[in-house]
Amino acid sequence: MLGHRELNIDDYLDILRRRYWILLVVAVVCGTAAYLLSRLLPNEYNSRTVVLVQQAKVGERFVAPVVNEQVNRRLESITEEVLSTAQLQAVVQQFNLFQKEDPNSSMTDRVNRLRAAISVSPVKPMVESPWAGVPGFKIGVTLNDPRLAQQVCGQITAMFIEQNAQWRSQVAQDTTEFLSKQIDDAKRVLDEQDAKMTAFKLRYLGKLPDQASTNMNLLASYNSQLGAVTESLNRTQQDKVYLESQLAQQVASWKATRSGSNLLTLEEQLAELRNKLVLMRAQYTDDYPDVIKLKGDIAHLETKVNEAKATSESAAGTTSANTPAYAEPPQIQQLRRQIRQYNLMIQEKTKAQAAIQKEIQDYQARVQLSPLVEQQFSELTRNYQTALEFYRNLLTKKAQADMGADLERRQQAEEFRVIDPATFSPLPSSPQRPLYAAGGAFAGLMLGAALILWLELRDKLIRTERDVEFYLDVPTLAMVPTLGKTAHGEDRRHIPQLTESGTEPSARTLDV
Repeated sequence: MLGHRELNIDDYLDILRRRYWILLVVAVVCGTAAYLLSRLLPNEYNSRTVVLVQQAKVGERFVAPVVNEQVNRRLESITEEVLSTAQLQAVVQQFNLFQKEDPNSSMTDRVNRLRAAISVSPVKPMVESPWAGVPGFKIGVTLNDPRLAQQVCGQITAMFIEQNAQWRSQVAQDTTEFLSKQIDDAKRVLDEQDAKMTAFKLRYLGKLPDQASTNMNLLASYNSQLGAVTESLNRTQQDKVYLESQLAQQVASWKATRSGSNLLTLEEQLAELRNKLVLMRAQYTDDYPDVIKLKGDIAHLETKVNEAKATSESAAGTTSANTPAYAEPPQIQQLRRQIRQYNLMIQEKTKAQAAIQKEIQDYQARVQLSPLVEQQFSELTRNYQTALEFYRNLLTKKAQADMGADLERRQQAEEFRVIDPATFSPLPSSPQRPLYAAGGAFAGLMLGAALILWLELRDKLIRTERDVEFYLDVPTLAMVPTLGKTAHGEDRRHIPQLTESGTEPSARTLDV
């Protein structure tokens, strides 16, 4: 009787000795039932194969691969593609799967059964690393026919290999086409930048940043030339003025000699004053007081000379109006020729001076415009260099992609290679009947233990001295041997109990 008292190991052993046959019977019955049940289940045969992810035969240092995705991610996408309904439906139709087992099943059900029968698991690498891909993977197919399981496993493996090759080839082709389009776009942008650069150089020819130092040097050279031409022009003008004064004196003398009047004194004074004015202009401006006074003296003297000439010419006209003119002396003619040469020289130097001044203005404008041109040219150059670098990078990537695509075509890139072909096993992989029997026996043991617990809770017999002391709360003085059997087949004990006063109460059958 279990009751509510605490049990020790002896109590448990006593219960086991009395009821062990229940455990054995229930365990044997359940194990036998599980084994018989496993005999009713159809046999399933498993075929497995191992596929290795073989690395490229050419090192990545020489030819960069087109596909850089890790194998585990690629394996997931390929698995989804291979186990799709369209792919598995072709396999079901090829091998006529599940037609005998369930002729009335739909194609969707048969595809789902085949998908459930296929297992794909990666091979664990020897060194765990988040950057390392899987070295390979295993493919398993479980069907009711071992030969059919082997064929389907081989077909699924071939689909994995073919899908990987097609996927890599498609990636290589898409990459090459994408880069080709990008190169065309980049070349168009580069041509546009090149046209802008050419138009800008033609527009600002001679004003570009790399010509700034040349412009400064030319500007300094033209300034020097302008100074030299100006100085030479001044000297020529002074020489011309001097010759004109001499010519005036000689002409006056010559005319005075012919007219009978002597104007030599006035002409000499006028020539002297003019020479003096030329020398003073070389040193002072026209606003200088001495220059102004000298100009007044020259004007007054010129008035006198003109009056004297008019008087002599009128006198000469009245006395010898019909007299033929005399030729000028050689000295006067020589002076006139020299003055004409000086006039030509002055005209040429004046033109040269104007041309040099124009060049100076042009180069000054170039120098002043140089910062703005440099800013615009820097922006154009930066855009051109960016477009050029991008175009060159695309060309490099295109060349690498072409080599990677050629590597894929030659089947020298990363690929799936079958290490172990699909296995053929005549022994079923499931159901594993010994495991069914063992599981049934274990379940029987648990059920038997529960049954024993239930029987012990319902049992009301007092069997030990501890039971007497616990339930009657009186000390036990003696116990008598077994006198008979209970209705349940258990021993019945008549236990006379003596109280502490020594009186013997009436004997009771302790069946509580």
